[in-house]
This record gives sequence, structure tokens and C-alpha cells, in this order.
Amino acid sequence: MQKVLIFALLLKIGIPVFGDEVPIAFVGATVYPVTGDPIEDGIVVVHQGTILDVGTREAVSIPDDADVIDVSDKGIIPGMIDTHSHIGRGDGGDRSAPTHPEVRILDAIDAQHQSFMRARAGGITTVNIMPGSGHLLSGQTVYLKTRRARTIYDLLLCDDVNTDICGGIKMANGTNPIGQAPFPQTRSRSAAIVRQLYLNAQEYREKLEAANGDPEKMPSRNLQMEALVEVLEGKRIVHHHTHRHDDIMTVLRLANEFGFKVVLHHVSEGWKVADEIAEANIPASIILVDSPGGKLEAVNLIYENGRDLEKAGVDVAFHTDDPITDSRLFLRQAAIGVRTGMSKEKALEGLTLAGARMLGMEDNIGSLEEGKDADFVILSGDPFSVYTYVEQTWVDGVKVYDRSDPEDYKYAVGGYGVYPGVFHHHYEIGGER
Repeated sequence: MQKVLIFALLLKIGIPVFGDEVPIAFVGATVYPVTGDPIEDGIVVVHQGTILDVGTREAVSIPDDADVIDVSDKGIIPGMIDTHSHIGRGDGGDRSAPTHPEVRILDAIDAQHQSFMRARAGGITTVNIMPGSGHLLSGQTVYLKTRRARTIYDLLLCDDVNTDICGGIKMANGTNPIGQAPFPQTRSRSAAIVRQLYLNAQEYREKLEAANGDPEKMPSRNLQMEALVEVLEGKRIVHHHTHRHDDIMTVLRLANEFGFKVVLHHVSEGWKVADEIAEANIPASIILVDSPGGKLEAVNLIYENGRDLEKAGVDVAFHTDDPITDSRLFLRQAAIGVRTGMSKEKALEGLTLAGARMLGMEDNIGSLEEGKDADFVILSGDPFSVYTYVEQTWVDGVKVYDRSDPEDYKYAVGGYGVYPGVFHHHYEIGGER
């Protein structure tokens, strides 16, 4: 009993605890491993933040000291991965310049903000938090686990914020970054500014290589160039906001010219150039808005976008762009995709493993497999049913959301009283309108 009380206290005050001291076996659910067919009456065993085993009752041996939890008639899926979100009350570059590669959104994240509970209530266990899209390059994104936290360090997936790469980099084109000087006023000028920025980064990299570590020959440290060299070397992934098909093609040209890894985000008109995206072998993270509108360049967003991209062979994931769509309703994006022609396999993958690939984290998260992080969601039923809801969310083998808990439940169903100021703040800092 004392161990249970201590464990509960640690969770309550926000100190991350990676799994329990004994294994936990979840038995009786329909398990959706993503990498294989659904397992009826399946078993998932986790211990100290890691998945020990997944399979049928006949194939899985439950450890003698395991706590056994009956989840009959439920569904278990991997923890969902939101590749594009604005939770945490962060911001990005200011209006002094159209590009800010040195800006880190992790320096502005409120780890205790209520919006993280919205993500937990939606079954999201990993999130890519972005600066806004009002710049051609608004700064560095950050990849986080939705653990209970006191500070940003409890959420991070990197060890050292000053030496490790803790996320990607956010870029945008189309109408959002167009404005008065020093911002570009045309699409052509937008592309030219970006090209020059990467040419500068190539020159900086050449100076670093020529110096070969000699302090006297090293160029002056430049935080902007350092981030872009990481992009050029494939260490930092570009997450690129883009809507119209011509803007999508511009991104493909830039990626081809400079050789950086890129994920296309939104791609409202991706269906118009699906073959070109597939030929470039570039993944797409899409949003399926159930109340379309907002701006003219997204007027051709169709529900069949995921279907057409999948058919062409594009790796497709979903995102919320929270608060544009609510993290609590993330699950239904896959259901909408299925209802408009996506396969169930690729739709569920779009909530999980495809997103993991787009963050470069597929070896650790995104599927229910032995050795991966114990991030999973217990659902009330079929993941594609309109009647299904998230019952529990587990991160690193720790339960971070439980719908049966009255305190957690209010975050699943609450509105402005539970999440004060979230929407106002997002638009105030120039979000993804």
C-alpha cells in the first residue's frame, strides 16, 4: 500500500515515473499492433516503460509477478503521435525578420499548461510542437512526450537542449508568410529568400569543414547557420506548412536542390500532385477538418485527400494543428479517412507509426512491439467507431489519463472553463489560421 501511495504522489506532483516495479499485463482486449493484424483477446505486457510482449493468450507468457488488468471488450492501440500541434502556449520568431532558424520553441513551452491534458485525453503520447506559420522559417520545433510534468525537461526526448537535436525546424510558404517588408510580398520572393538562406548555410558548412576543428580557423559561431547546417546534414527534419499544389511543388524543388529531409504539412491540394509527392519520396502529414473554411488557399481541401495520397504511395500521417482541431478528437481523423476511402491499416498507421517515421522515431514509438516504449491507449471499442472514446492513456508505462477519474474526465469534456485562454493566445501569436 505504501508503494502505491508514493507512486500516486509522484504522479500528482508531476515527477515522471517510468513504469512500475513489477510488470503489468493487459489481457482480453483487441490489440492493434499496427505492424500486424489485430489480435482478438490479446495481451500486452509492459515493464519499466518498455513493452515486454504482445500477442495472443497462447503465445504470451505472463510473468508470475505481473499485475494483471482485465480489459476485455476494449481496444488497445499504440500511443498516438501528433506531428503538428501548438499546445503548451509556445511561440516562435517575431516580426523582425521572415526567418528565425535560431529560435527554439522549447524556450517558450509551459509544461504545466492545461492543453497537455487535452492531448492526454485524446490519446496523444508524442507531439511535435511547432512555432506558427507566419514566417518562412519560424524556428525549431520540439518533440515531446505527454508525461505529467513540472518543467520542459520532464517532457523532452533529448538529453541536452544545447547539444542535442530536440526537434525539427518549421518552415512555411503560401499566403501566411507574405506581408510588409522585411517579409516577402510574393511567392517568388519567398522562395528566393529561402534559397539564399540555404546557400549561406552551405558556405558556413564549407568554412567549418575547412577549419577541421582548428579554433583559429573556425568561423564565428552563428546560431542561425548551426541549425541550418543540421538541416543540410539530415540531422534536423524540416516540417513544412504548405497548402496549394504550386506551393507544394516549390517545397519539392527546394528539398531536391538542397537535399534536406522534409515532411509536408497540411497539403490541402496534395491530391492534385499526389504522384509528384510520391515520386519525390516525401511524406505528408494531413489534417481532415470536419468544418472546412478559414482561408482561400485551403478551399480545395477534400476529405479524399488521404485516400488519393495513399493510392499514389505517399506515406500519410494525421495531425491536429491544435487548437485548429481539438487534440481530444484526434482519433476521428483516421475514421474520417476510412469513410472517404483510406484503408483501415493506413489510417491507423497515420495516427501512429507513420507519424513516428516523420519524426525519425520509428524505432522507439508508433507500434506495439517488444522493446518499444510502453506508450499505448485503451479505447472503449473499435478505433474507427464514432461511439469509441479514449478510456486511458499510458506514456512510458505510466497512466497519465483515466477517463474514470473525475479530475481527468473534466478535461475530456470541458470547454473554456477548463482551458482558459488557449484559443485567444494561439491566434494572438500568429497560429495556423
